[in-house]
Amino acid sequence: MKFLLLAAMLISTLLSAEIDWINDYKKALSQATKDKKQLYILITSSSCGWCRKFENTTLKDEAVLKRLKQKFVLVHVDKDMDELPAMFKMERVPRHYFVTPKSEIIHTFMGYWSSEDFNSLLDDVDQKIKK
Repeated sequence: MKFLLLAAMLISTLLSAEIDWINDYKKALSQATKDKKQLYILITSSSCGWCRKFENTTLKDEAVLKRLKQKFVLVHVDKDMDELPAMFKMERVPRHYFVTPKSEIIHTFMGYWSSEDFNSLLDDVDQKIKK
């Protein structure tokens, strides 16, 4: 019985930690307009260790996931395989962009951020959106 309970909790945690990323920018803009949300664009590379750390720690945090899913259409782009408009710098990763459905950059920053620090950055983004 304990095993079943533990298995159910693990499956629940794994399912809630999943993110439905979009990797097509035009599709994401359309979805953002429809949902009346902003876009969060995460640019990574398959060879980036800091990208994997961000994905495997910060993006597994329930509070971070809840905020992202609630307020943003989530876009993930691999700089070596996917395309984005030239206005997005992709040479150093991980790179984070917060963008309006009209392609206006609200805020951008780079690097790995812990859950606590990333939540603080989301607070900054919230302030910029409210202006």
